Amino acid sequence: MSTTFRIATFNAENLFARAKVLNLDDRTVGDDALKNIGELQKELRKSTYDKTKILNLYNLVKNYVSISEDRGKLWRRSGQQITGVAANGKENWDGSVVFKRAKFSEMTRQNTKKVITKVNADLMCVVEVDDKPTLRAFDSQLLNSRYKYDMLIDGITDPRGIDVGLYSKRPIGGVWTHMYDKKNNEYIFSRDCLEVELLLDQGTSLHILCNHFKSKGYGSASVGNAKRKSQAERVAEILHSRYDLDNDLVVVAGDLNDTADSNPLSPLMGVSGLKDVLEMQFPNDPGKRWTYHYTANEQIDFLLVSRPLQNAFIKAGVERRGIHDLSTFSGGTEDSFDTVTSQANQASDHGALWADFNL
Repeated sequence: MSTTFRIATFNAENLFARAKVLNLDDRTVGDDALKNIGELQKELRKSTYDKTKILNLYNLVKNYVSISEDRGKLWRRSGQQITGVAANGKENWDGSVVFKRAKFSEMTRQNTKKVITKVNADLMCVVEVDDKPTLRAFDSQLLNSRYKYDMLIDGITDPRGIDVGLYSKRPIGGVWTHMYDKKNNEYIFSRDCLEVELLLDQGTSLHILCNHFKSKGYGSASVGNAKRKSQAERVAEILHSRYDLDNDLVVVAGDLNDTADSNPLSPLMGVSGLKDVLEMQFPNDPGKRWTYHYTANEQIDFLLVSRPLQNAFIKAGVERRGIHDLSTFSGGTEDSFDTVTSQANQASDHGALWADFNL
């Protein structure tokens, strides 16, 4: 007996708490701060310190980060005030840059809940989650234990500590992480390509690969483009090596941080047997596929599905009402939830993409 099965992906812009630097109304300020934080991290990894540069960088970003001194001392202090750099290089101390958290308001949590509830997916890839306890707590405390199963593996590569995870109403079988995959001795994935097997009826499995590719938000454009292309290439390699896209139920989901026609995503978008559900839903109207607005409406979130899922496809859409100022972005055709009154309390700056299948 067939049944409708809904798959979704949603960049929730962190559940419960988000880095303060990511919670600013003026995104250019956040982008500049992230760039300076990256420079500070780079300086702190050096064998010999430019102490003036480190102190100046820290003073620029201290509202957004703190530095834990786990062994030895980085700072010279007068009382509680930092007056200079004591360490001569990375061998003199051990610690880490820690992003300060900005707690969500209750309205923000409710708006995030509203998006996830309205989508009502059987399987949802959730992007930008703090950790597995947060994923589970959000379900139990706000979603009334809607999802019996969840999965997230804490990552090692993102300095903000954000991960990719999933909610599922169906049991989980195998789980694979790709956070340790490397190319030229560098980690490929910015977070992870979390690969999970879902156990459906009559011994059938569905495989989902949840992703969050390199952001365009900071760093040089050329480095970011190269990183996303490497990530797209690796996902394509995983698909080719592990699956038969003509026969297996496979989904590549998540925030790929680029558009379908971009050069960085071309290795993945060109995989034979894989298709974007929004292209299937709106084949002649790309303007209806957008999931995110920065300077323009763009589709950067995707559900790419194998041929058996294409054959089982019913319909797809984007739940955008958790985005602030949706009426402006949509030209008056859509409105935000009435509880979304600012960027600070919006559910996310991404819409939740969903698709229904007859399985």
